[in-house]
Amino acid sequence: MKFYSLLSIGLIFCIQFLKAQTNQEKQIIFYNVRIFDGKSSQLSKPLNVYIKSNKIEKIDAQPIDIKGDVVKINGKGKTLMPGLIDVHVHLTFGALTMEEMMSKDFNFNNAMAKVGKSAEETLLRGFTSIRDAGGPIFPIKSAIDKKQIKGPRVWPSGAVISQTSGHGDFRTPDEKSRRFFGKPSRAEEFGATFIADGRDEVLTATRENLRFGASQIKLMAGGGTSSAYDPIDVTQYTLEEMKAAVDAAEDWGTYVMVHAYTPRAIKRAMEAGVKCIEHGQLLDEETLKLMAANGTWLSTQNLLESSPEMTELRKEKRKDVIEGQKKLWPLAKKLGVKLAWGTDFLFEPNTNKEQNSYILKLQDWFTNAEILKMVTHDNAQLLKLSGLRSPYTGNIGVIEEGALADILLVDGNPLENLSLVANPAQNFLVIVKDGEIYKNITK
Repeated sequence: MKFYSLLSIGLIFCIQFLKAQTNQEKQIIFYNVRIFDGKSSQLSKPLNVYIKSNKIEKIDAQPIDIKGDVVKINGKGKTLMPGLIDVHVHLTFGALTMEEMMSKDFNFNNAMAKVGKSAEETLLRGFTSIRDAGGPIFPIKSAIDKKQIKGPRVWPSGAVISQTSGHGDFRTPDEKSRRFFGKPSRAEEFGATFIADGRDEVLTATRENLRFGASQIKLMAGGGTSSAYDPIDVTQYTLEEMKAAVDAAEDWGTYVMVHAYTPRAIKRAMEAGVKCIEHGQLLDEETLKLMAANGTWLSTQNLLESSPEMTELRKEKRKDVIEGQKKLWPLAKKLGVKLAWGTDFLFEPNTNKEQNSYILKLQDWFTNAEILKMVTHDNAQLLKLSGLRSPYTGNIGVIEEGALADILLVDGNPLENLSLVANPAQNFLVIVKDGEIYKNITK
């Protein structure tokens, strides 16, 4: 009996020891780095940065001496900066072609495998956080958070919410209305969209997304370029319908973002209480002034002008939008509108590798420091609108004590040479997300 008692005590000790080893907090020290903190226009003097678990514990010019199992990285005077943030990503729609999604042989599991690979590639491009602007995302986000696959932090919207004939009505010509014929479309079953008409259905669609963990709600408030049936100029959803989504989101402590281009659609969205406009390339000065006065965010892009994969209809619908974005950025900046940046790649997976280079397109209107601030600190401020519905607690988009450890070590000074961010494979020497090293090619 005494032997078994000793054996039991030994086993308990071993289990507790192994658990302690497993739960031991990760520690990283970056020596001799110059910091872009997400807000400043200049790099810091050489500093040392200590990361404990998933947070930046200490930043000091003096040597940091920590005992135990510590990963030590000599920065050699290179730049330490926050991870990049893209606030308009469609992880699923961007990883699959339209032909794949519309195919009768479409397989959900195969599709999610492609999306998972795309998520890992996004992280390895230095994007440690993204806001998914609509689509089937919850299984992928869950897998990333459980570390079953690699990927950025995800702020998910869930299925886009669209009126019948709206920008999120993805039905094929042979698919009838659910309202009249009782069968959901394939896109609805896939989790890509909710086709919702009237206040009651919009409330239900919004609450359904919130039930699954949406951090914000995506509503289609106007026509689009990637859809066949809705012209760019149309305004979608009545004020009552749009306000239903806003009310339901605000009851959960979060907000509504809307897809819209035109002043009419955007004014209605603001009247309904929408806090963030996506796109807006056809905005006029009057409406931009209203947005600035109202504190409404403009999350916009430099959309891809054309590609061989685009249909002629899509190219034609994009002409005014592409022309408008050249005027939108400088005017919105001049008027003091809250600006955020994203890419919005859709149905052309090969385009994803250009994600970083699209940051450089902002150089026509912004300084390098302004651009880096926008794609780190400013985008992080937009993500904070999710409030208690944010899937993660803590500050991102900055390098400061107490912030989450989402960090890049860059080979050079991106404040002087922004093109460094366009080649992440070569120039991002270390990528850290949530205190964990995902890439380290320092020598």
